[in-house]
Amino acid sequence: MKIEKVHAREILDSRGNPTVEVEVTLENGVMGRASVPSGASTGENEALELRDGDKKRFLGKGVLKAVENVNNLIAPALKGDCVLNQRAIDYKMLELDGTPTKSKLGANAILGVSLAVAQTAAKALNIPLYRYIGGANTYVLPVPMMNIINGGAHSDAPIAFQEFMIRPVGAPSEKEGIRMGAEVFHNLAKLLKKRGLSTAVGDEGGFAPKFDGIEDALDSIIQAIKDAGYEPGKDVKIAMDCAASEFAVCENGKWFYDYRQLKNGMPKDPNGKKLTADEQIAYLEHLITKYPIDSIEDGLDENDWENWVKLTEAIGDRCQLVGDDLFVTNVKFLEKGIKM
Repeated sequence: MKIEKVHAREILDSRGNPTVEVEVTLENGVMGRASVPSGASTGENEALELRDGDKKRFLGKGVLKAVENVNNLIAPALKGDCVLNQRAIDYKMLELDGTPTKSKLGANAILGVSLAVAQTAAKALNIPLYRYIGGANTYVLPVPMMNIINGGAHSDAPIAFQEFMIRPVGAPSEKEGIRMGAEVFHNLAKLLKKRGLSTAVGDEGGFAPKFDGIEDALDSIIQAIKDAGYEPGKDVKIAMDCAASEFAVCENGKWFYDYRQLKNGMPKDPNGKKLTADEQIAYLEHLITKYPIDSIEDGLDENDWENWVKLTEAIGDRCQLVGDDLFVTNVKFLEKGIKM
């Protein structure tokens, strides 16, 4: 199962932005394909997504450099390698790049190849990708999180938090959980229409109406869950991605969270306040007490490490705390978090 060919091309993603697609072909003719996702808001320490910077093409967001790196540098290095040696292939690309943030070849180049290698290996073995990655005893899928309201950098809605998600924890299966999520989503649409609010969607498919603030959005989700015939907290719980780094500011060594606008100047809640870190923690604790919220992502700034410790001590035993921009899938940052 040796790799014969690795080929990349530039395609457009769901936002209409260029991204990398990679095909891996084996000597026996089996071919797998994968494309690379891209976030609208990213942590400053995340692996580098290599963009061309040519303002005459796709406003500088082209990925021809990353495509060239796959075709001219990565492809020759992987030719003849066994497609089943995923770990060895990944490490070979990391060594070829040689930078901590994958800035030489581009994280989008490396990830595209890695994903395509896994897809090709699964096809070669004639098994689903999840079985190839998870092993023979992979039977259980996690409870899905479905993004139904978009705020923050994902929409023009006047709420600072970026994502409001539902989790059908009471579903007996993944299939039923997805059905429950769809039913809540459509009941939320009906509710918004009754209120005369927009049902246009944001960057990730969630509604982006002009709510009266974060708690108005949460109240609407609770009502939609009830309208769908489910019990909030028992059948369906709520998760949030605050993406706090988008509206956090550090002044004289102290962190503040300004709900009135994002760092990029995008206006948000006109009635919002500028909270201290302690007030932000207290507010998040208030929200999980008032609503059936069991997961909060990026509730504080990615560089506000000391207050992340306080947040964990305050609500970590009652709510899952997710560090996306905080840890950026970086082992060194994970080690730092564990030690703290």
